[in-house]
Amino acid sequence: MAIQTTLKLDLPEAAQAPFMRHPLLRRAASRRRESLLSIYYDTRQLTLRQQGITLHLRKHGTGWLQTVKHNTDTVDALITQPEWEVPYPNRFDFSAIDAAAVRRVLEKPRVAQDLTALFETSFRRTIWQLEPAHGTTLLVILDHGWIASRGRRTPLSEVEIKLVSGSKAQLYAVAFALAARIPLTPALMSKAARGYHLASDTRPAPLRATAASIAAADHPLAAFRTIALNCLAHLHHNHAGALLGDDPEYVHQMRVATRRLFAALRMFAPVLPTEFAAQMAPPLRELMATLGRTRDFDVLLAEIVAPVSAALAADSRILALAGILADRLHATRNETVAFLARPGYGHLPLLAASLLHGKALAEPAAGEPALTLLDFAQRRLRKLQGRTHLLAELARIDDPSSLHALRIAIKRLRYALEFFGPLLPKRSFATAAQRLAMLQDKLGQLSDLANAGTVLMACAGANPDLREAVALIGGWHGPRHAALLGAVPEQLKAVAALRLPKLK
Repeated sequence: MAIQTTLKLDLPEAAQAPFMRHPLLRRAASRRRESLLSIYYDTRQLTLRQQGITLHLRKHGTGWLQTVKHNTDTVDALITQPEWEVPYPNRFDFSAIDAAAVRRVLEKPRVAQDLTALFETSFRRTIWQLEPAHGTTLLVILDHGWIASRGRRTPLSEVEIKLVSGSKAQLYAVAFALAARIPLTPALMSKAARGYHLASDTRPAPLRATAASIAAADHPLAAFRTIALNCLAHLHHNHAGALLGDDPEYVHQMRVATRRLFAALRMFAPVLPTEFAAQMAPPLRELMATLGRTRDFDVLLAEIVAPVSAALAADSRILALAGILADRLHATRNETVAFLARPGYGHLPLLAASLLHGKALAEPAAGEPALTLLDFAQRRLRKLQGRTHLLAELARIDDPSSLHALRIAIKRLRYALEFFGPLLPKRSFATAAQRLAMLQDKLGQLSDLANAGTVLMACAGANPDLREAVALIGGWHGPRHAALLGAVPEQLKAVAALRLPKLK
C-alpha cells in the first residue's frame, strides 16, 4: 500500500499553454509525458462508491494495472489516501489489499459478480519533477483529455502537485508560485467523482451549505478546521457555475460560503492564532464585497423593481429605470465573473487550506488547559445570545441603524447555531434555526427597502422621469414597508423570549 499526499487543482483549458511556459516548470529537474487510459468499475447499485472505494484498470504498456483507492471524495483539495496498485492478470485480484474493511467489500460475491465498466478516462499527462529545497521532491502533473460514459463526454483539465518527499509547506509554496500567474483553483471532485456524475447524467446545480461533522469531545481548533474546510468546499463547488454567469444562485451560494467562513473566524477567534485571522480576513473581505455587489443588484431588481414593473407594465418611466438597473446588474455580474476567473482568486482558498493544514492548527499549544468543543460552544453561544438580547432591548423602529445591528447579531447567532448543530437535539435545533432565519429575513427586507432608494436615485441621476419612477416604486412598496415596521415590536419580543436549545 502506498500513501499519496496530493494537492489537486482545476486549470481552465485556455490556460494550459501559459501554464506549461511557467518559469517554475522550466527549471524542473526533469519532464516526461505519457498517455493514460483507465476504465472505472462498480456495481449497478454503486456499492463501491457508497463505501468510498474506487476501482479502475489502467493501460500499462501491453498490459493493465489494477488500482484501488479509498476515500477519494473529500471536502479538501489536499488528499492523503491509501492506494493499492498491482498487475491485472485478466481478472480482479484483491489479495494485496491490507485494509480489511476495503478488501471485505471488494471480495463479497455479490459485488464481484456485479462489477461492470461505468466510465473511462483518456488523457495526456505531463510530469515535471521539482526539487525546490534540499530533501524536497515534488511532482507537478498536468492532465489534459476527457472522461466518457455511455456516449457522453466531458473535458478534463487539472493539475496535481504530488509530495514525494519533504513537507506540505513546500507543496503549498509551489502551488502559490503557480497560481500567482495562472488561474488555478482547488479541485474537490476527483476524476472518479466526475465520472460517476457523467455516468448518471447528473446535471450541475448550485450547492447549498451542509453541516460539518463535529463532536462534543473535539478540541475547538479541530472543530474550526472541519468547519472552515466545509465552508471552503461550499465555496469551491459553486465557483464553476458562477463563472458561467447564467444562474445568480451560484454567486449567492458563494457569498453565503464566504460569510459563513468569516463568521467561523469570529466565532473561534479566542482559540485561533492571531496571524491566522490577520492573513485570512483581508482577501475574504474583498471577495465578500465583490460577491455582495452582484447579489445586492440581483435582489434590488428581482424583489423590489420587478414586482412594480409587472404591476405597472404600461409605465414607461419604470420600464426605463428597470432597464438601467438591468444594465448595471449585467455589468456587475461581468465584473464578478472576471474577478473569479483571474489568477489572484485562487490565492484565497489556497491560503486558507495551507493555514488549516499548518502547524499552528495541528494541536493546542503546550501547557494549554484541556478544552472541549462542548465547553467552548456553550460559552460562545451564551455570549452571542446575550448580545442579541441586549440589541433587541436597544432597537427602535425609528432608528434603522439599531435594527441593522440587531439583524447582524441575529445572523451571527444563527451561523453559530448552525456550526454547533451536530451538538444540539435535532428538533429543538431546527425550531431555533427557523425562528432566527425568519427574524433575520424580516429585518433584512426592511434593510433592503431602506437601501433601495439610494441606489435607485443613483441610477436615475438628474432625469426627472426616472426620479418619478423611484418615487412610484417607493410608494408601491409603502404598505409593505409599513407592515414590516408594524411587526417589529412583536419580533423584538420574540428575540427577547428566544432560548437556545441545550447542547449535548
